[in-house]
Amino acid sequence: MATEKTAVSDAFKVDDKLEKEFEAALKYELKDEDIERSRLLIGVNVASKARELFSEATPDAIRNWAQGMGDDNPLYTDESYGPSTRWGTQISHGTLVGHVKTPMLGDPMPEEIKKATKGLFRGVHVFVSGGTWDWYQHLRPGDRIYSYSGEESVEEKKSEFADRSVIRVSRNVNINQRGEVVGVYRTLRVETERKKSRSKGKYADIQPANYTDEDYERIDSIYEAEQPRGAERRYWEDVNVGDEMQPMVKGPLTVSEIIAVHAGGYGFVPYGLKSSRLGYKNRKRIAPFYIKNEMGVWDVAQRLHWDNEWAKAIGNPLAYDYGVMRQCWLYHMVSDWCGDDAFIECLEDSIRKFNYQGDAQFLTGKVVNKREEDGRFLVDLEMHMVNQRDTETAYGSATVSLPSREAGLPPLPAVPVELQREAAQMFARHNELTTEKRGR
Repeated sequence: MATEKTAVSDAFKVDDKLEKEFEAALKYELKDEDIERSRLLIGVNVASKARELFSEATPDAIRNWAQGMGDDNPLYTDESYGPSTRWGTQISHGTLVGHVKTPMLGDPMPEEIKKATKGLFRGVHVFVSGGTWDWYQHLRPGDRIYSYSGEESVEEKKSEFADRSVIRVSRNVNINQRGEVVGVYRTLRVETERKKSRSKGKYADIQPANYTDEDYERIDSIYEAEQPRGAERRYWEDVNVGDEMQPMVKGPLTVSEIIAVHAGGYGFVPYGLKSSRLGYKNRKRIAPFYIKNEMGVWDVAQRLHWDNEWAKAIGNPLAYDYGVMRQCWLYHMVSDWCGDDAFIECLEDSIRKFNYQGDAQFLTGKVVNKREEDGRFLVDLEMHMVNQRDTETAYGSATVSLPSREAGLPPLPAVPVELQREAAQMFARHNELTTEKRGR
């Protein structure tokens, strides 16, 4: 360990007491055995028994999620606004679909696979590096979301951040209480070795942000100009390739903003943010997820989103955001641009750099294509996110179905037949098991 300590950049050094505590948390490594075992999970769909902060999309849940992400669109935040729109009700920010969870019953994972994958990637750091959403309808007040998921791919890669990494893509299918597919969310997760990312020191030269009054004049002027398009229809015929979207800004990132995101409903599964006795039970359940802080108190590894000292231990000079936040910000930008009557069909985001505490993100976008498909009038958008250092930290794309002057309001996209069959089978099994459980 002494050799490794000398290789650590000054940017990542912490108090000696903390260094001792962090040593145990930094010992875990990516193993060839784990990578091979993880491939056993590909194509195995399992119903999610998790219950998120919100198990039902109440008007309050819909409002709180949007506001937690900094979005004040009345479609999401004002339950009295929705009835005057084509939807006839309040609707949710599309990304909330992945974070409303009612436990779904289903057949267990085959025992041989469960045993073979127990303790997979134990103690290895994981972060979200991007994702894709396909939506087929809106989440509305009173809806519950049941979900099932499975791994789609596992790939080992070389990483600039931590030398070696594993890229895992999972698919989460979200069904409402009527058995209808609301959306499909694919998440790209990166597994890395904490000690490697620290010793490699890729981000050792990053300096904390510092703002002048002039800097804030720029930020505030963008905020002042932002607004949702609302009831003013954006017709497909009026859109041209090359049209620019209204610029947007997010941040500067603070711990308060992270708290707002959690208060809005994010980040309670699968690891869990719990207190007191529940925290004790959670620590017993997943001990490697807990690392002592400078007071000798056990706390969650997830705190690297607000604890600078723990962030240093895994090779970052400062705490940083959740990748999901930037996905939500891109959705916010698209939603503001397209207006009430459009339907956002898909969104893809790629997280390229960290968004550190104090960083501001400046969003720009433009129209890159327009087309007709199955009676829908579609527009493809491209967006970029650049921080105050002029470094691109994320980019994304989206497809939106717009109203047409000739054809009228856009219909909802059809769910692929094979996905409908799969979801119907999973939901039917949930109902069977629910009935059996009630009869006991």
